[in-house]
Amino acid sequence: MRRYWIEKKQIQDKNVQFAGDQFHHIFDVCRQEVGQHFEVITEDSRAYLVEVKSISKKAATAEIIEEREIQKLAKPHIHLLLSLPRYNVFDSTLERCVELGVSSITPFVSDYSFIRKEKELPAGKYERWNKIVVSATQQCGRGELLKIHELTRFESLIKTINPNAQNWCLFAYEGPTQTAVQVEIKRLKSQFAAFPDNIYILVGSEGGFSSQEVEQIQHLGLNPVTLGPQILRVETACLTLVAILKYEFGLMN
Repeated sequence: MRRYWIEKKQIQDKNVQFAGDQFHHIFDVCRQEVGQHFEVITEDSRAYLVEVKSISKKAATAEIIEEREIQKLAKPHIHLLLSLPRYNVFDSTLERCVELGVSSITPFVSDYSFIRKEKELPAGKYERWNKIVVSATQQCGRGELLKIHELTRFESLIKTINPNAQNWCLFAYEGPTQTAVQVEIKRLKSQFAAFPDNIYILVGSEGGFSSQEVEQIQHLGLNPVTLGPQILRVETACLTLVAILKYEFGLMN
């Protein structure tokens, strides 16, 4: 069954109103017709089964038949801190992070990122990225939109990283390190009495991190961790880390 993301304010007296680009997508592109059923998802993690009641040239109305609650993302919430790679790589990573239940992504510029300054980001990128998030959310049926934070600089980002009992951070590094990610997770579990609320994953772009950046990250008390001897593509490293965390913290249910 098809699902579409809507805003809660579109629901009025057990009816859902559609207009604008959303109307065009659902009724012109997807060709939904009067009498057909589909689900709509709202920002409060509710899903509604609706039946199309009327369609005009620029608007449509559907009646709510059933309502259900979508399970919220379980803790620890996973947050990806990603040095901006090529745009097609970021798009692909973003889409799959939605499907895997990542809570947020913070892109940043660093010594080896695809662009070096925030102002170099083309206009319209956030609009495109948010559309990718909505589309992936509709496909996988999660009840919360992944948050895309504003592009920031590496120097600003590391000032916000504060590893503690509630907020753990893993520094994925393609350079020489003897610590496997599973070993670091085991160490953190032994160090703290309970699981954290949040886990942050710090990942470099195609060029990785410079030696100066590595030193700055290590000064925060973060041990570089490895995913094995092979050098992984950016999107592969991100998704592998997320999958490992979901397994290690029982987030597969």
